Amino acid sequence: MRVKPGIEVLLGGNMDLVRESRVGVVVHPASVLPDLRHTADVLLEAAGCGLVSLFGPQHGARGEKQDNMIESEFYRDPDTGLPVHSLYSETRRPTREMMDGIDVLLFDLQDVGTRVYTFIHTMAYCMEACTEYEKKMVVLDRPNPIGGVHVEGNLLDPAYRSFVGLYPIPMRHGMSVGELALFLNSEFEIGCDLSVVKMEGWDRAGWYDQTGLPWVQPSPNLPTLDSATVYPGMVLVEGTYLSEGRGTTRPFELVGAPFIDSRRYAARLNELRLPGVKFRPAWFQPTFQKWAGEMCGGVQIHVTDREAFEPYLAGIAVISAAHDLYPESFAWRKPPYEYENEKMPIEILCGGCGIPDMISSHTPVDQIRQSWEEDVASFLRRRSPYLLY
Repeated sequence: MRVKPGIEVLLGGNMDLVRESRVGVVVHPASVLPDLRHTADVLLEAAGCGLVSLFGPQHGARGEKQDNMIESEFYRDPDTGLPVHSLYSETRRPTREMMDGIDVLLFDLQDVGTRVYTFIHTMAYCMEACTEYEKKMVVLDRPNPIGGVHVEGNLLDPAYRSFVGLYPIPMRHGMSVGELALFLNSEFEIGCDLSVVKMEGWDRAGWYDQTGLPWVQPSPNLPTLDSATVYPGMVLVEGTYLSEGRGTTRPFELVGAPFIDSRRYAARLNELRLPGVKFRPAWFQPTFQKWAGEMCGGVQIHVTDREAFEPYLAGIAVISAAHDLYPESFAWRKPPYEYENEKMPIEILCGGCGIPDMISSHTPVDQIRQSWEEDVASFLRRRSPYLLY
């Protein structure tokens, strides 16, 4: 059975949520129906839905911004002619001016199940704005592409809140955006007038390629489900001066730098016998971002068993191996990063200083894994009342 995403369910019988209302919608390129029509285009034509504005997250409402940390500006959408409000600019929160023209804010972004992916924080800020300006918010649910069962990583330390981590959830949270909205709204007392339009047919143990839905990249550097699968760990490489493969055709699956000996690096990683993954010696030359135009030695991450694979652990391992093998060349990236000007990027990515400190002190990765076991158990209990599937 093909999954019906929330937008399809809304159009098929839940239009009372938006009928006779002025509607804004948060969208990006993956905001599509199963037939690949874009949510904004369909809502504009839907009877009873007064779509008046679009809101764009990081990378823009149409995904026009290739790199990360490139702001979007206000403009008019070339397809619909509607105003597009940027939520990745001088403000990440909808302003009063943006909200004045609407009664209902729809949220229809495809998430990738990772704490540091900014779309869920855009959602949280939208919920807060709806509370402040007394608007209704409707989350149109979509699948977690890497499944809703596996949970991995430490909880965010509130002292390290940022736009890549607002609330104490693990790196891999195993929730749909609708479930997460309900969880945040209640557990952290956002108080939003919130409705979630559930999917139909989603099995939380399933992966995106089992939904029957087309994959549209949710952001420019997550082109495939393979890149989304490794992302919960490989995103940590952004907190170093290693390349995470941006500027190649396999972003987040490649990691390296000019000072790395690919075979030595791969051998060190494969000696760890991490579950469900092999590391292949690789050489690559990024076309943009870190080490652009320079030959990098490194590895490509090959997931051999995605049910056993622990992406956060694998990301920690690739950093730890580079840190230990090349102490004179390895370095942590300096701020600013994602609107944080003081704390180290690796600390806000990890949600605290604990993981970076353990890497710096050469703590074995199996011991690092043990450090978040209690956090995961606590989160699983806390999230349970909000699971919809």
